Amino acid sequence: MSVQFGLWNFDGKPADRAYLDKISPVLAPYGPDDRGIHLKDNIGILYNAFHTTSESRREAQPCSLASGIVLSWDGRLDNRSELIGLLTDVLATGSTDVEIVGAAYQRWGTDCLAKLLGDWALAIWNPHTRSVILAKDFAGKRHLYYTVDDNRLTWSTVLDPLVMFSGKRLELCEEYIAGWLGFFPAAHLTPYIGIHAVPPASFVVIQPGKVEIRKYWDFDTEKRLRYRTDAEYEEHFRSVFTQAVRRSLRSDRTVGAHLSGGRDSTSIVCMADTIFANGAFPSPGLETISFYDDSEPNWNERPYFTIVEKRRGRSGCHIDVSSPEPFNFNIQNDRFATTPSGDGHSTDRRFSDFLSLNGIRVILSGTGGDEATGGVPTPLPELEDLIATRQFRKLAHQLTVWALNKRKPWFHLLFQAIGAFFPPSMAGVAKNRRPAPWLNGDFVKRNLKALQGYEVRLKLHGSLPTFQENLATFEGVCRQLASSVLPTNPAYETRYPYLDRDLLEFLYAVPREQLVRPGQSRSLMRRALVNIVPNEILNRRRKASVSRKPALALHLANSQLSVPDRILLTDSIGITDSTKFLKILQDASAGLGIPLVKLIRTLSLEYWLIGIRGNRLRNSDLENKDACSPVLNLISAD
Repeated sequence: MSVQFGLWNFDGKPADRAYLDKISPVLAPYGPDDRGIHLKDNIGILYNAFHTTSESRREAQPCSLASGIVLSWDGRLDNRSELIGLLTDVLATGSTDVEIVGAAYQRWGTDCLAKLLGDWALAIWNPHTRSVILAKDFAGKRHLYYTVDDNRLTWSTVLDPLVMFSGKRLELCEEYIAGWLGFFPAAHLTPYIGIHAVPPASFVVIQPGKVEIRKYWDFDTEKRLRYRTDAEYEEHFRSVFTQAVRRSLRSDRTVGAHLSGGRDSTSIVCMADTIFANGAFPSPGLETISFYDDSEPNWNERPYFTIVEKRRGRSGCHIDVSSPEPFNFNIQNDRFATTPSGDGHSTDRRFSDFLSLNGIRVILSGTGGDEATGGVPTPLPELEDLIATRQFRKLAHQLTVWALNKRKPWFHLLFQAIGAFFPPSMAGVAKNRRPAPWLNGDFVKRNLKALQGYEVRLKLHGSLPTFQENLATFEGVCRQLASSVLPTNPAYETRYPYLDRDLLEFLYAVPREQLVRPGQSRSLMRRALVNIVPNEILNRRRKASVSRKPALALHLANSQLSVPDRILLTDSIGITDSTKFLKILQDASAGLGIPLVKLIRTLSLEYWLIGIRGNRLRNSDLENKDACSPVLNLISAD
């Protein structure tokens, strides 16, 4: 999770060392280890290292190649051995990741990007073509932002310096705000007009007066895997899942892992233990972190994660979150949060202490597991495939089987499956995708697509409907990752084994009936991990996510915001209707049913805007007389 910042003055003006020195303290909390700088003519690049592997400690970044090309690489390269094997004439076995990437770029140019497996963000200054190339991994698990004007390009893996030192008044991006209030903003957006994010699986080529975005990789729409027996699918799943977890374990320190007691986190922990038990993987080991609340009737994970700990023969870090103090939406520190997601400084002290005590810099997360392995037990994708491929006899059989399982009339399931091929105007919009009722009508009209999660209808021709839905789900996960913020208290790197590219390619190529079967969601995963994951976890009911904490937080927000003649900031800039919102907030605090997630998102946006207004960036703090905060009275479409 190292961080980088760069600038290129198009007009030939030398890069200002003093300006970079002002940027450096902003990067330091994210990269507290080595600091590197490349300063030559009108190019300046900063690099603050956060080491998680033994190879990274031998890197010197920014990396200047003999050809004059300069690379700044923040990442973990998973297929190191494979690439070294292809580049044995210029690389040694112990080459660092950035050396491998540099050699690959020298050999294949931007075609090398599709060959780089792992989590990464890359910037390349090429003096021969007078261009900067910015690229991210296929899922966008690392951030990379940029802004271009007539005289300068600046880029960074964190938003802070691009916002704090913009030297101009920034306008909020309306589409980003709409996406935040819906199902996360599009991955190429930021909250600010003119500051862009590099899209996943893409690279941006920037030259004076020209910006071009190109996609370097995509899933193969024609790839399908068909085996004769269930056992063959199960063996293949275990193989790619083992590889995904092993890749994520690469660290020269103890690795941490979230352990909630659900299938995703448990399967990662248990597979890691299996890998260590085989003795073929050098690592200091794995420690688990579990959050629990014994007072929550619908969210008590302690019985499940203790089952896993018993099998492991060791207890992890247990953090009791039953404190009666509800989550406070208000911003309580002097730091400026660059997005409504927060500023990365609200980490639980007990969590921070545990990471520091054990020297943990890498945390494994189960994000993406539910989405990739068929966590929702719906027959619709399978039925849609049968419709698209005109397998009507099998369709009739599966309709009967699923109708009995779901206790619904078969024609109801058929109509639902057929409806997916029609536009929302004909098939209707699912209730959970309808915009919140308190939003301004004009705002909704302008941003309906973003508010509905960029939903598209299925196509009868081309790739299978299940593949189309897999891509839509994956894009949703990418939007979620793009909206996250980097932690700094302490800094740590999150890794996502279920978002491994090889694993996802496999899961997207197998028949849907391998993933979900009547009465058994996540069928392939559960079958494949028998004797690896405890049966109590594999066969537990879907985890409940209902908690009383949001209700307490809503009650507090209601007491803070519901004052006579209160006009919300989101109302003053045309996003919400204060009267409608405050009425629904009162209903929610009284326990009435409301769209909880949308309400919490709106509150976080409101408090973020309050934070911008109340904590405007002070010139004396920034030592930059041109710094300013985003304006609140101007919202434009990006």
